[in-house]
Amino acid sequence: MNADLLLSSGFLAFGRHIGVLRAVLRSRLAIEAVVGTSSGSVVGALWLAGMTPEAIQAELQQYRPLQLLRLAPTPWRGVLSMAPFRDWLAQHLPANIEDLPRPFAVGVVDLQGRHRLLTQGPLAPAIAASCAMPRVFQAVDVAGEKLADGGAGDRLGVDAWRQWRPQRRALANQVARTSGKDVAADLRDVWLVQTPRSGASFLNLGDITSQAAVAEAIAWQVVVAAGLG
Repeated sequence: MNADLLLSSGFLAFGRHIGVLRAVLRSRLAIEAVVGTSSGSVVGALWLAGMTPEAIQAELQQYRPLQLLRLAPTPWRGVLSMAPFRDWLAQHLPANIEDLPRPFAVGVVDLQGRHRLLTQGPLAPAIAASCAMPRVFQAVDVAGEKLADGGAGDRLGVDAWRQWRPQRRALANQVARTSGKDVAADLRDVWLVQTPRSGASFLNLGDITSQAAVAEAIAWQVVVAAGLG
C-alpha cells in the first residue's frame, strides 16, 4: 500500500525516527513522500538521499551534538549557530529539496511563528532551520528568509501535509514532546506511532541502538494492527 511518512520534531530524536523507519521498511508500505520536522527532517532527508537506517545511525554516532554547533556571534538572537550542522548536512545531501528522488517537505516557522512546509529550494539550510529551536539557536537564512524550528508551530504538521498532499494516507511518528507545539489535527487515514523522548542531550546522543529498537517495536505493533505487517 502506498503512503506518506511523517516524522515529527523531538529533541535529538534521531534514534526514534530510525527505528520507525526500520519498521516501515519491513512492512508492506511503499513510501511515496516524506514530511520531516527538526530531527525528523534530518532522518527523512538522509534516507531519501540514499542512506539506509543503519548508515544514518552510524554517521550520527560519530559526533556529539555540540561538535556540529558553535556559539553565535550575536547571542541575543540565539545562543548557538547551526552553521557547522548546515555544512555537515550539505556533505550528505543534494543541493535542493527537489533534487531528492521523492517528494520531501520540511517543517519550519518564520520569525512571526507562522508554520509552513518547504517543498523546494536549498535543502541543507531548510533542515538546519527546521532544527533551530527559537532562543536556543539563531534562525537560519533559507533563500533570503530567516526561518526556525517548525516544531514551534506544529510538531507533526498533519494539516500542512494534507494541504500539500490531499487524499493520501500516512504513517506518522510523533515523538513525545520536550518543546514545541502539538496541534490537534484530523488523523483520518493516518496511522499514528507515538514514541518516547530520546533522552539525548547536547553532550551525548545516548544509546541510539536502544532508542531505535524501542521505536521499531512500537511502530511494528501499529503496522501489524493496520494489517500491513
